[in-house]
Amino acid sequence: MPQYVEPLFRPPSEARSLIFQITIGCSQNRCAFCGMYKGKQFRVRPVEEILEEIAEIPERFRPRIDRVFLADGDALVYPFEGLATILDALCTTFPGLTRVGAYASPNSLTTKDAAQLSVLRGKRLRILYFGLESGDDQTLLSVNKGYTADRMAELTLMSRQAGLKLSVTAILGLAGRMRSLDHARATAEWVNRVNPEYFSLLTLFHRHNEPFIGSLDQCTRRELMLEAREMLLRLNPQRTILRSNHVSNFLNLEGSYPKDRQRLVADVDAALARAALYPGFLDAVPEYSEEYF
Repeated sequence: MPQYVEPLFRPPSEARSLIFQITIGCSQNRCAFCGMYKGKQFRVRPVEEILEEIAEIPERFRPRIDRVFLADGDALVYPFEGLATILDALCTTFPGLTRVGAYASPNSLTTKDAAQLSVLRGKRLRILYFGLESGDDQTLLSVNKGYTADRMAELTLMSRQAGLKLSVTAILGLAGRMRSLDHARATAEWVNRVNPEYFSLLTLFHRHNEPFIGSLDQCTRRELMLEAREMLLRLNPQRTILRSNHVSNFLNLEGSYPKDRQRLVADVDAALARAALYPGFLDAVPEYSEEYF
């Protein structure tokens, strides 16, 4: 059976997936805002260990498995031959398997070319979860992302050309108060360029990132909602599903672009109007207990 080194993370949409932790931690793990893997030393688990875990799944459960998620932080960094072997084993073991998903960092995408990604897609790797964080280069530099927005667009477009679906996340509040709207506009422009199938919003929260949070002039709830509104207004992808259903968000949004743009903006306006009825709520910085994450 799968063995996990905690904490283990997966996207909300992978809640019903069987998870195999083929890497431990994140190969980048330098982003100032992210504390998800700060307590882990990155390593790639041997192929033999993963194959053994796959083989240990009881046969009576195997027909029920239709989705698998590969953890940890950027499992796509796994060496190509080994990853192909793991995917082959998954396809053989689970006859009803329809898709495999994985987190992909910019660093991990540099380890594969389009031809290799196409081969992996043929072995049921179908969706990559990519943390853009921001389309604004100044913000990316300030959080030590390690890649420019343009370079990340090139890498993700390569994955799309290989036939992989793309789910992109950006973080509200990441740029602080001064660059909030610059962050929103540049991020919308990036999404319009790449046209991912899915685009999700998170909100900056506390988790082993105290030095970064302490150095940031944090946005109030009002400013975060206006940042989201600006982004929603400027988004114009060909066809993208938008979600903000992460536990960090205090405003949940759901819709499809381009048809739901005006309704989503109206949802933010309505939320601002409702929140204004509670004195002080909008002008406070959100607080999160780490136990929620």
